Amino acid sequence: MQASGSDTRRRALGVCLVAAFMAGLDVSIVNVALPSIREGLHASAAGLQWTLSGYALTFGLLLVPAGRMGDARSRRALFMWGVVAFTASSAACGFAWSMPVLIAARLVQGMAAGMLNPQVSGLIQQMFLGHERGRAFGALGATIGVSTAAGPLIGGALVTGFGAEQGWRWVFLVNVPIGIVLLPLAWKLLPGPAPGLARSGRRESMDPVGVLLLGVGVAGLLLPFIQQHQWKGEAKWLLLPASLAVLAGFVLWERRYRREPLVNLSLFAKRSYSVGSAIALFYFAGFTGIFFIFTLYLQSGEGYSPLLAGLSITPFALGSAGSSVVGGRLVGRAGRKVVTVGLGTVIAGLLATMAATLLVPGPGVGAATALPLLVAGIGSGLVISPNQAITLSEVPPEGGGSAAGVLQTGQRLGSAIGIAAAGSTFFGALPQGWPTAFRHGLLVVLAFVLVALVAALYDLLRSRTAAPG
Repeated sequence: MQASGSDTRRRALGVCLVAAFMAGLDVSIVNVALPSIREGLHASAAGLQWTLSGYALTFGLLLVPAGRMGDARSRRALFMWGVVAFTASSAACGFAWSMPVLIAARLVQGMAAGMLNPQVSGLIQQMFLGHERGRAFGALGATIGVSTAAGPLIGGALVTGFGAEQGWRWVFLVNVPIGIVLLPLAWKLLPGPAPGLARSGRRESMDPVGVLLLGVGVAGLLLPFIQQHQWKGEAKWLLLPASLAVLAGFVLWERRYRREPLVNLSLFAKRSYSVGSAIALFYFAGFTGIFFIFTLYLQSGEGYSPLLAGLSITPFALGSAGSSVVGGRLVGRAGRKVVTVGLGTVIAGLLATMAATLLVPGPGVGAATALPLLVAGIGSGLVISPNQAITLSEVPPEGGGSAAGVLQTGQRLGSAIGIAAAGSTFFGALPQGWPTAFRHGLLVVLAFVLVALVAALYDLLRSRTAAPG
């Protein structure tokens, strides 16, 4: 009987991981299809930017409220609605006849991804305990790492295979059969709400004021970064202090709210959660920026095809996939040491990548960076999933969705900041040549990863100091 339950949990985890892969893939898969979209729909630069940033924006906005709703109502129901919305919006993207239609569909697709993702973490919290939970988060970390890193490869293969005119459409349409298969499996395998939840007081309020304040604050923080090149002038940066003021108001509201708040702020009193969230924010700022500037360098600077550019990033994905599973197994015994070693390995791999671009300039740079990117990918796999497992380790299962939503909102914010910072540095150094511009952008990436390493070392030091007491 126990084996049967274990098999069901493994199948349910598989359903969750496929959905997480699908949502994560659409963060990066569209990059290589942008030239084809520009030709096919006569898109402007602003339209292409919104195709990318619109998804990231609505993705980030829904993570916390969707996680909270899944905790309070039914994670399975929210998961299934997310799959329905993601599948339908993917079809709308694939059949879009104009840029306004494509942008609108991408906004909905981002909302659906934001609805799905916190349910995955919440369901893992609900279904697994102890070492099994660490392994499940290891598998989730591998999925996140591979989906982000493999996006350019899969997108390049689809654009090459179906041709420039139709290939970009299949970048979106590939999600449709996956979503159709996921729905009945989710209904059959995922657990429903906990007994008695339907009668609990937590159903009475979803903290609408908190949802509004958090949404406005997060949107204000994200917009200046994701619209950095399209929104001319310096006025956009005024949104940052205004948004921080709104978020301060959100914190005050949550502290005074008498019912179940949108975010349980007491979580940040736990060092595992606060430090883990900081590591996630800064690491994702670096992690996501790598693919953005490397793809630009290879395609625009060295004339790589979309497929060849994607293949050049594959070593990172392979390294991340393998080490994520190992990291998930080790985290129960070694804890934050795994994350610290991973961050150090990422830094070593990126420094070697930078050296490779100096030693082997020109078209051979893709082959020269394969081994360094593999090393960086191995390090990345030891960061993402173990850090998520540690960060959520002290979170009660009934609050797993909203806690994961806050964590992932930080990741999305970090990604937006990292792409903007690395991208602006990259473009600023272009007059000195593509290889130099890439190395300058990579220095920004390294700086973000170094801050994450300092946070991890701080946590290790505090743990050792507290151990004798």
